[in-house]
Amino acid sequence: MTVDTLSPSAVSRSSETSRCIKAIIGASSGNLVEWFDFFVYSFCSIYFAHAFFPGGNTNTQLLNTAGVFATGFLMRPIGGWMFGRIADKYGRRSSMIISVLMMCAGSLMIAVLPTYAVIGAAAPALLLVARCFQGLSVGGEYGTSATYMSEVAVAGRRGFFASFQYVTVIAGQVTALIVVVILQLLLSQEALRAWGWRVPFVIGALAALVSLYMRKSLDETSSSATRNREDAGTLRGLFCHKRALAAVVGFTAGGSLVFYTFTTYMQKYLVNSAGMNPKSASTVMTAALIVYMLMQPLFGALSDRIGRRTSMILFGILTTTCTVPLMYALRSASSPYAAFGLIIVALAIVSLYTSISGLIKAEMFPPEVRALGVGLSYAVANAVFGGTAEYVALWLKSAGIEPAFYWYVTALCAIAGVVAICMRDPSKEGYLRGNSR
Repeated sequence: MTVDTLSPSAVSRSSETSRCIKAIIGASSGNLVEWFDFFVYSFCSIYFAHAFFPGGNTNTQLLNTAGVFATGFLMRPIGGWMFGRIADKYGRRSSMIISVLMMCAGSLMIAVLPTYAVIGAAAPALLLVARCFQGLSVGGEYGTSATYMSEVAVAGRRGFFASFQYVTVIAGQVTALIVVVILQLLLSQEALRAWGWRVPFVIGALAALVSLYMRKSLDETSSSATRNREDAGTLRGLFCHKRALAAVVGFTAGGSLVFYTFTTYMQKYLVNSAGMNPKSASTVMTAALIVYMLMQPLFGALSDRIGRRTSMILFGILTTTCTVPLMYALRSASSPYAAFGLIIVALAIVSLYTSISGLIKAEMFPPEVRALGVGLSYAVANAVFGGTAEYVALWLKSAGIEPAFYWYVTALCAIAGVVAICMRDPSKEGYLRGNSR
């Protein structure tokens, strides 16, 4: 009887894949915790808005909390620069450890923060400080984790493996929503508004201990030679790649805006515009985000076959033509099931971008400025367009011209599509083709 044995090359590939999976799980644990903490604010704001902004009607209170949410995004470029420099100059692992600790500090601060009734105007001011703290952390987390996952991913399957960055981003949202749904089932509306909204922030802070442990065991992907280069982690070195910077900003503007429109903002849209009750809206979004999360590896693998540029062109075309009809249909959705189906269609289109979001950016920059390039350019566009999505949507609604928001999203997605058509395919020409470590 003949016994087949694996060739040395097959063993090597198996070992590389195993190493890749372990590294991505370790990095993803912190990514999930960070995004759970960040999105808990948005999902719980409907319950604590009155505690920090007691004046005005419900829409005004939500508008104020959305403004604080947007301010946290405005800190992202600083975080992208600060943590990007740390990652390129001192290592990806160190940057990821610091960012998850900072995020948890911000969450714990919100969990124990006194309300307006106790300390007056200092309450919303301190809420703003906590959100800025979290904004710095997430601004650095995205660039560093995207860089790390792209560098550990197996060649030829980078789209598939790197897609797990957004799996954990979405998992953070799903987990936050599940926690909110459980609290809605266990607590009364009065209890949620009084103290129940604090529970998710405490959970997020405690979960960081597990994440910290897992991230401390990660291998470093950057080499000492790369980190010791004169222009490592510097703006001078980054600005040598102006075309890559412009491309990332261009398609991140539309990508981030449409992502937050159909995820973070959609829960409020279903309640305030479609007339759905909060519990049904939370259930619909939880189910939709779970499906969306499972889509990411599929669309990531698709990009390995058709190319990142082709995926981005399809994203630009479909979001430009479908956003307005989908938003109108959702506003008049007659049942939670209809709303769920429409949201799934929208999120499938968005997956063309989100599944490769981090990878396509990392492939454009050399290793000595990769984390800085990914983090800073993404953070600038995300802060200006993604972070203000809720605020702009609610402001236009309060002004009586809500459909203008649909066209605003469409216009930016069209720009992203044009940028994708004009760009070279980084999966074929990018710096990650060779060994960057």
